[in-house]
Parts: sequence; C-alpha cells; structure tokens
Amino acid sequence: MAKLYIGNKNYSSWSMRPWVLARALGIPFEEVMVRFDFAEADSQFHKKLQHVTPAGRVPVWVENDGFAVWDTLAIIEHLAERHGDAGVWPQALNDRSRARSLCAEMHAGFSALRNACPMNIEAYFFDQGKTLWVENPGLRKDVARIDELWSEALAASGGPWLFGKFSAADAFYAPVAVRLSRFALPVSAAAGAYVERVLAHGAVQEWTQAALAEQQYVPEDEPYRKAR
Repeated sequence: MAKLYIGNKNYSSWSMRPWVLARALGIPFEEVMVRFDFAEADSQFHKKLQHVTPAGRVPVWVENDGFAVWDTLAIIEHLAERHGDAGVWPQALNDRSRARSLCAEMHAGFSALRNACPMNIEAYFFDQGKTLWVENPGLRKDVARIDELWSEALAASGGPWLFGKFSAADAFYAPVAVRLSRFALPVSAAAGAYVERVLAHGAVQEWTQAALAEQQYVPEDEPYRKAR
C-alpha cells in the first residue's frame, strides 16, 4: 500500500489537502506521521524525511515500489494519473481546467491569509481575527478573492461542492475553511455555508478529531499562544 507522510494534523495545512482528498475518494494509503520538532537539536523530522524526499518537507506520497512524489499539487496530479476514475478532478474539460486554476491560485497565493491566520485546528482566535480584519488590508483582499472564487464556482455548479462533486478543489480549500472559522473572518452567505459543509465533511471531521487528539504545542506554529 502507498504511504502518505504528513506533519502534525493540528498545524499542517499542506498535509491536510492530499490526506482529505484520498480519504474522501477512497484511495487507499498508509499514514506516516512525522511529528514537527524543528526547534530540537536532534530533529527526528528532518532525519526521517531525508530518507524519503530531498525536499525535506511534508506531505510526501510514496508508492509501493518506493517512488516518492512530494508537494501537494504534484501529489494530487499523481493520484489523478493513477486513479483516474476516482474523481480527483471534475469530468468536464472546462471544469477540470477551472478546478486546476483554483488549486494553483491557492497553492501559490493568499500569503496575507497564510501569514496572519496560520492553521491551528484546536484553537479559536476570534479577538485576533477582529483586529486583523481591521488592520490588515491584504487579509481582507485575500478573503474577498476566496469568497469570489467559491461563490462563482458554486453558482456555476449548483453545489454542494465547488464543482458539484467533492474534488481536489474542495480538498485544497479545506484548510482555508478552517482558518476562516477559527479566526471568524466575515464572508458572504454562500461562502459561509460552504465553510460549514467543508468542516462537516466526513474526511475533514476525521482529520479534525485526530488533530484535537494530538495535544502537542509547536512554538514555531503559534504566533498567538504561549502555551496550549
């Protein structure tokens, strides 16, 4: 069985995307957790990954023969190649291209949202969210663009997911839904309803419950808390 190397579920938005997609589509894999321990002199994270990928980052998908694919977008495309009938991408050509565009925009952009509102499933930062919303125009711009992308896709597809059926596009934006909910950032009614659907999805719920059970504090990923 293929293996998916991931980081802490509470923090690792990059790991969450392929994990949620594979689980949602029934693509089998064995999870390999590589705990974040960047600050430790004898970091097991770096030692373990150096034998898996030269990139030294998660996620990494490793096939039975040892062939490794790293980077979230590359993993998604690899799964589409190997499991073409699983529904990684929408069936219609234009929908597939649009879904790839949404994923690529997420993959490369929204730095203000990433930097100001890091992934943290177990914590809620409503007060910080209010302050950030007022003081950070880049954050407001990112959220407005995400709202626009979601609203247009949902209107075109009729929902409940961005392209009708759950696909890579929804998995890519699952961590965004987490960020919006944990920081209580304002979005339109359509985007807000979509956030709730994403958070309630079975694969996202499975990831969330496992994240809550970790109970590990990683200072490098905690700009707003000094302890759990």
